Amino acid sequence: MKKAVSRKGFLARLAAGISGLAILPLAGAGRAFRNENETMDEQTVKQTRPLGFQWETADPFLFCVHHEDFFPKGNENMGPAASLEGRSIGDDFIIKDGWRMYHGDTVPGFPGHPHRGFETITVVRRGLVDHADSMGAAGRYGNGDVQWMTAGKGVQHSEMFPLLSKEQDNPLELFQIWLNLPKKNKMVDPHFKMLWAESIPRYRHTDAQGKLAEVEVIAGSLAGLTAPAPPPNSWAGDPLNGVALMNIRLEPGAVFEFPAAAEGLNRTLYCYRGNGLKISGTEIPHYHAADVVSHHALRIEAGADEARILVLQGKPINEPVIQYGPFVMNTRDEIRQAFDDYHATRFGGWPWPKYGQVHGRDKGRFAKHADGKLEEPA
Repeated sequence: MKKAVSRKGFLARLAAGISGLAILPLAGAGRAFRNENETMDEQTVKQTRPLGFQWETADPFLFCVHHEDFFPKGNENMGPAASLEGRSIGDDFIIKDGWRMYHGDTVPGFPGHPHRGFETITVVRRGLVDHADSMGAAGRYGNGDVQWMTAGKGVQHSEMFPLLSKEQDNPLELFQIWLNLPKKNKMVDPHFKMLWAESIPRYRHTDAQGKLAEVEVIAGSLAGLTAPAPPPNSWAGDPLNGVALMNIRLEPGAVFEFPAAAEGLNRTLYCYRGNGLKISGTEIPHYHAADVVSHHALRIEAGADEARILVLQGKPINEPVIQYGPFVMNTRDEIRQAFDDYHATRFGGWPWPKYGQVHGRDKGRFAKHADGKLEEPA
């Protein structure tokens, strides 16, 4: 989910064709922060970087976006019970009154748009997301749930943010992470998997001062806890690739030692909440990322505020990355083929009444898969 994936703008480009199209490598993709000659004597924190709306990531990740919107009460249509005047409806990314409509015109969110060649991992901290796709699958998830979708050879999907409560505000916070697929898996069948909040392991550690650190293990393993398995064709599916996705919360003043991983991985800690945080003696400013040496243990110390940290880690795929809008492939010809295929098939079309499909207000959390299987959290 990013501004470059505007459905209106993207479909306009598709309608116009791709003659003269400039296709560039994805900014930040394939960047390898590791140094083959690094030793244990080197600084554990390699560098720190400020974070914007779209977070730069390292191979095998493509990027991450942190969405935080303080939506008001909902109206009868599950949109905001507030005026939309002054907003660029259909392309509203400027925070006004604490929230954005994104590409939605009634309900905030991202109406149907295509993807090919990578995976989306949507980690919802607060609020709800309504999913619908070109395979006929659907779902509603949030408040700690994670959806992991393999776009593979091509899928259209929508991600809408229904404002269910008419009596209270409807805050939303989520991360969407794009994880690359290796060339051998870029054209696999689309698939999505739900990691319900109830199934995600949580490691709790109390330090010598009685301060708590809690870690959600979304991918990978920690202290004997192993995350639910990712989709079958994911780069994260092979333990040798060392993929980890974790969310750390530390109470004010808490100290926590995050264990070392294998050597040669790209490992970044995104410190998105809290001031005065230190990692192995290096102070990390508010809303900054820290690229660290993967085979060093990390001493994480919270300051006077609660700290929140998203961890992304993995072995680089080390293949060429060419991206145009919602397609991520290895060559320009493959990008052009993706456009041709989308023109011809619309990746299965759109079986829903609206591109901004939302489910009934009274519907609970659920997932309906392409094969018709209905799944609900335990």
